[in-house]
Amino acid sequence: MNTSHINNSKNIVKLWSLTIIILLIIMIVVGGLTRLTDSGLSITKWDLFSGILPPLNNADWIKYFALYKEIPQYKLMNFSMTLSEFKFIFFWEYIHRLLGRLIGLSLLFPLLYFSLKQMLPYKYLKKFTIVFGLILLQGFVGWYMVKSGLVNEVTVSHYRLALHLTIAFIILSSLVWIYLNINSNKYKIFFNFHKRTFLIQLLIFLLFLQIVIGAYVSGLDAGRIYQTWPLMNENFFPSDMTWEDLFNFNNQSFVQFFHRNLAYLIFFLTIYIGYTIYTKNRSLITPYIYLASAVSIQIFLGIITLISSLNLYVALMHQFSSIFLISVSLNLYFRSIK
Repeated sequence: MNTSHINNSKNIVKLWSLTIIILLIIMIVVGGLTRLTDSGLSITKWDLFSGILPPLNNADWIKYFALYKEIPQYKLMNFSMTLSEFKFIFFWEYIHRLLGRLIGLSLLFPLLYFSLKQMLPYKYLKKFTIVFGLILLQGFVGWYMVKSGLVNEVTVSHYRLALHLTIAFIILSSLVWIYLNINSNKYKIFFNFHKRTFLIQLLIFLLFLQIVIGAYVSGLDAGRIYQTWPLMNENFFPSDMTWEDLFNFNNQSFVQFFHRNLAYLIFFLTIYIGYTIYTKNRSLITPYIYLASAVSIQIFLGIITLISSLNLYVALMHQFSSIFLISVSLNLYFRSIK
């Protein structure tokens, strides 16, 4: 295989992986909108193939609306909802599921083609296959999450919501890491533990933990209480929280308290990483600036989301910026590995 053909194959694979990353980012954003608009329970059945098509006539809409009327969310919260209002929440959940199918197919068919044409080295073939397996798992977890809100609850389990979001970010991170390797003509291993990169690895772990806690905040609607900053209604500790509530992740006050203070820890760790880069490895200053900017923006948007009484657009920007934050942290880590 000549050099030009190799480069062409590499560019095609790079474009393919970047396309899936973009689709996944859109998927995460739409998922955030689905949650913020309480749309996630509007489709009460999981039809893998027939569910590709939306309702095509008024009779279909009435059928879907009748199914929604059977669940607690409608009976206890949305009993006055009209058909046109139902169509709005149905739209976001439908688009979310449709994107999931599109991402799976966009990965599967090119992967089969590249395998047959031997355009992918085995190490990448294996990684893309694992990512496809994670996408299948994500589909199952998504339905597992929806099921938790169809029987006795008016919303989904915040634990299942956190699992669903975490898997999405694992898939995104895997694809970003693969892309960085392909783009740089290198093959760096993510789980490469070394004291030189320990602080950045710790930061990435804390960012993923913050994503989990952020999902808890969203799932419990914990952002609707204590909408003040920097204190929580003039207290550092929530006034309605006791020591027994520590690490009770069903408690709204503790979850918000944990989310706030984990953000502070991430901020100060980021500053310390900057100090070590400035004193020991100035070649990483540019990717570090991206990271420091992303952390600052994310914290700022988190504060504005809170004090704006969870403004939909600001909350959505807060979720979108977390995607950027994870991406730039992975880029800094990648460049820090020798």
